[in-house]
Amino acid sequence: MPIKMKIAATMIFVMSLVLWQTGCCSMAKRLLTVNFDPAEMTIAEIHQGYRNGTLTCERLLRAYLERIAAYDQPSKLNAIVVINAQALETARALDKEFLITRKLRPLHGIPIIVKDNFNTIGLQTSAGSLAMKGFIPKQDAWQVEKIKAAGAIVLAKSNMAEWAFSPKVTISSLAGETLNPYNLAHVPAGSSGGTAAAVAASFGTVGLGSDTGNSIRGPSAHTALVGFRSTLGLTSRYGIVPLYLRNDVGGPMARTVADAARILEVIAGYDPQDPLTAHCQGKVPENYLQFLMADGLQGARVGVLRILSEKDVHPEIKALFEKAILDIRALGAEIVDPVAIPDFAAVSANQWCSTFKHDINDYLAVFGQDAPVKNFAEIIASGKYSDYIKDDLLYFAENTGRDEKPDSPCLDVYNDPKRIAFRQAIEQVMDSLKLDAIIYPTWNQPPAKVGDFSGYRGDNSQLIAPHTGQPAFTVPMGFTSGNLPSGLQFLGRMFSEPTLIRIAYAYEQGTRHRKPPELFPPLR
Repeated sequence: MPIKMKIAATMIFVMSLVLWQTGCCSMAKRLLTVNFDPAEMTIAEIHQGYRNGTLTCERLLRAYLERIAAYDQPSKLNAIVVINAQALETARALDKEFLITRKLRPLHGIPIIVKDNFNTIGLQTSAGSLAMKGFIPKQDAWQVEKIKAAGAIVLAKSNMAEWAFSPKVTISSLAGETLNPYNLAHVPAGSSGGTAAAVAASFGTVGLGSDTGNSIRGPSAHTALVGFRSTLGLTSRYGIVPLYLRNDVGGPMARTVADAARILEVIAGYDPQDPLTAHCQGKVPENYLQFLMADGLQGARVGVLRILSEKDVHPEIKALFEKAILDIRALGAEIVDPVAIPDFAAVSANQWCSTFKHDINDYLAVFGQDAPVKNFAEIIASGKYSDYIKDDLLYFAENTGRDEKPDSPCLDVYNDPKRIAFRQAIEQVMDSLKLDAIIYPTWNQPPAKVGDFSGYRGDNSQLIAPHTGQPAFTVPMGFTSGNLPSGLQFLGRMFSEPTLIRIAYAYEQGTRHRKPPELFPPLR
């Protein structure tokens, strides 16, 4: 070892010993042991460890790999599809970079779990389909490119509901079914259930998921995570395998609001490859971390959307929601209860458009002969799909557009008259009542049991944000019987992420409902 490196190593050891003896950094004691477990560590804690010399990227990555090896397959959690064989090499390179520069990039050395529908250079991207097995893109999805540039390490790709079809379950023909880390007899919802289960069980620090109607917020609520569905047009959809492109959003799934905000800060902004992001220009703050305010509910006005919260609600979730309202008031907010949206049933009706066949054909056409299947017809003809999505595939083969009035145009959120009218109905009420956010349970029912497709009930995520384009965040709200997590959802105006971060962070810090799954404790 060169003399300079020996000196540096000695200095790091001395610094760590001082931290240990003085107790000025409790985390140092945890990290100075020969081995440690990274369960529940935040980005800020990890970066503190890098700066203090008590942690390296390589050491952190190996610890996450240990957790995956110990807990993913043996316990049948089944969250991970493929591990990045280059991850350790990337970690070593980042360690060398920090040794030289003494500067940390925004996500420097942060291992991230990425849903298997984000194009990722060097890693299989299958969207959960056997028909796409072995497909390795030559270009990253925009969001993957951005997190890598910020210093993140793509540790693994996670399982998902095949082609993102199901909000109910996370089952793929490629990898089987992912279970809920809090109770293996229950589902983590879909379609980003693999990312949710992996992040909840601390297989990585944070994750990326995608949300067409539910798929970031639903699984996050079922696994005691924070999930951000941001404003349509704030982040690029380029390189994410589409379901309904007009509704699709990619975004963070994390154990804390602060970590989710750090990811959003990196991925937000204009991408010329996604024309919808032109609408975010001039609307992205310099940073989102400035809105992490523990007193962020002081003086806020929060509305309660009873038309959702009272519909087929489980008594335990109703009790958690009523307690959340009391907590929000106690944290300094004024509660407006109830909030009524005029003609809600009418303005919310017939919003969905079936565009999968068109969107997947466009996606596959980009890859030409490199794609294992060239179009939707070849997906059907391959026979390589799970039984539970067969009816959906056959439906998409025969139907496009809206279920009712199929000749009505299916446009983006800024040009579709029905979507604009729905959004105006919501935001006009928010304006008239001077609301900062509207709240409702993310789910009105606990996670369904594995195999019980009829148990899928109470999903509130599908009803507003996917159609209006508004941002909606879910934050842990507590637990029901069986140690099953529940989530509280905050809906805001277009591009009001700063307000939602402020409010969601204050609620999180004031209630501290997040707790790790007992089935996946620290290894040491």
